[in-house]
Amino acid sequence: MKKSLIALAVLAASGASFAQSSVTIYGIADVYLGSVNPIAPAGTNITQTKIDSGGFAGSRFGFKGSEDLGGGLKANFLLEQGFNIDNGSSAAAGQMFARQSYVGFSGGWGEVKLGKMWTAYDDINGSGNSGFDTNLSSNNEVTRSGGYNANPGNSVYYSSPDFGGISGALTYALGENKTAAVDAGSVVAGHIKYAGGPVFVALGYQTEKATGAATSGDFTRLTGSYDFGVAKVIAGFGKVAGITSTGAILSGAEINDVELGADFPIGKALVISGGFSRSVDNATAGDFTRTGYGIAAKYDLSKRTLIYGGYRSATSTKTGLVDTNGTLFSIGMNHSF
Repeated sequence: MKKSLIALAVLAASGASFAQSSVTIYGIADVYLGSVNPIAPAGTNITQTKIDSGGFAGSRFGFKGSEDLGGGLKANFLLEQGFNIDNGSSAAAGQMFARQSYVGFSGGWGEVKLGKMWTAYDDINGSGNSGFDTNLSSNNEVTRSGGYNANPGNSVYYSSPDFGGISGALTYALGENKTAAVDAGSVVAGHIKYAGGPVFVALGYQTEKATGAATSGDFTRLTGSYDFGVAKVIAGFGKVAGITSTGAILSGAEINDVELGADFPIGKALVISGGFSRSVDNATAGDFTRTGYGIAAKYDLSKRTLIYGGYRSATSTKTGLVDTNGTLFSIGMNHSF
């Protein structure tokens, strides 16, 4: 009897503590069955039937919370880890919270975070992608303005409040790898966006400098959408400077991306999204031209569960070489908790 009373008292105290600190456990479980044939050198393409994780959104779990400090000021934290639901493995070996891990403050002046989080450029990058910004988007294996360092560690992040639909954010990631002979690397990013009614427009920029590098790689992205009600038109334009098509930093390299798409709602639960992407390298970057097409559909079974499916195709061409192609067909399920 005494043990039961003690256990109830401990449980009650624990519950009160969690309620006071507003701690939330959340996550996404996403799995799909697909037929995958990635772009590869001529003669090596292999079609693989597989069950994989994160077809619509990366599978993850996390803990987040905030404490009201008074006067509109709050202390916040978030810890988030990705995982592969198909085999139970961690999405990033050796990291306990590879997606995000930060603490910070927020108030009427905006929010500041310190730790590991998505860059300000990443905040807006996916807003120009059709196919719900999933692996069924036409830009997969095509565009290069999405090949940036999305969530570097050792970062400071600031986001402004909303001013009549206009807001912005800045991030700075310290390399912390300086030596007596070599300068430290860094990742600096920012964005400004407008969201009002049916209109959305965003401009983002990120520059990355490796440890001891003489030059940097720069990413620029302009995205926009307009919701007509019967359809939402989506567009994205990207430019990569100083980086080749294989990701190597090289002065003079330049890549230009364009993406066009539209979402078509059919009833309250079903949405179909289709798009086209094209990416062109200059001679220094590799002199390749890549094109892609994609169509995807999602059906909401509830507020937290949806099923999805679709098809995408990508082709890489270069004068004097055999064209290479990649495809993906998948159907899957996504559940948020």
